[in-house]
Amino acid sequence: MYEAAGACEDVSSDFADAVRAGLSQPQKIIPARYFYDEAGSILFESITRLPEYYPTRTETAILTEHAGAIAALVGPGRAVIEYGSGSSAKTPLLLTPLQAAAYVPVDISGEFLGQSAAALGALFPALPILPVVADFTQRFRLPAGVAGLPRLGFFPGSTLGNLAPMAAIDLLRGFAALLGPGSWLVIGLDLAPGSGKSVATLEAAYDDAAGVTAAFNLNQLTRINRELGGTVRIADFAHRAVWNAALGRIEMHLVAVQDTAFTAAGETFSLVAGETIHTENSYKWTLPESRLMARASGWVPTTAWTDSDQRFAVHLWQHDAGAMQP
Repeated sequence: MYEAAGACEDVSSDFADAVRAGLSQPQKIIPARYFYDEAGSILFESITRLPEYYPTRTETAILTEHAGAIAALVGPGRAVIEYGSGSSAKTPLLLTPLQAAAYVPVDISGEFLGQSAAALGALFPALPILPVVADFTQRFRLPAGVAGLPRLGFFPGSTLGNLAPMAAIDLLRGFAALLGPGSWLVIGLDLAPGSGKSVATLEAAYDDAAGVTAAFNLNQLTRINRELGGTVRIADFAHRAVWNAALGRIEMHLVAVQDTAFTAAGETFSLVAGETIHTENSYKWTLPESRLMARASGWVPTTAWTDSDQRFAVHLWQHDAGAMQP
């Protein structure tokens, strides 16, 4: 996927600013978008293949079964814009039945994006592939090659869950504004624990027995050391993932296993044993909550498909031309 389009902010500078600000708060945080340097992107792809990590294989099965129905509803000849495209592993499931006119993968990891683009280009040699290196939570420009084409947004993997509800609604409003009138959005959302999914199943998906998710989480500290002149002792931290029922989200933390201090981005930080750096939230929704979120953000929920165990849902939403957009 490599014809870079649009402007990407200086990610290293942003990372430094985010680390300085986040580690200065009473509850220390590092925003989840900084998981995805090249090493983090590779680790995440490994996570998606773990036996405990049901979201990827469940969403893939839903898309495989219902891609034809999606294509019949939205029609052919659309530019497919994928937010947080990663390896684009699920994308071929849609591109063929949609008879896509162009594909625009958007990802913050430029090197990984380029590798994925090349692989997808080999599968679809006649398809214009126009990658954009950008943080899709910020404003960016679409490439000129999709001007005038009807559009379909693709946002798989329940990545929306990394954002608090109001921030998620703001992001979805931004998608509606960028994609424009007449557009559609295919979005995957992980379902909240209920009759089909236990809390234990959910927590295991974020704390696998092989420790791959732990390595993914700890890679943030390795990145601080490499990119920001950090002196973090990685062994001073451990991975933790817990379900917060009151807030409807899985939380991932880096827990200090002993008192520790380090420098990063020119500043010094310290944690006492048991103190945490909050690295990710992953909100989960019921189907009614998902429909409310769609309407609140300028989309009309049309159809939702789930697996038989009610673990995951793929939604198809249509742009609400009458809604106020930013």
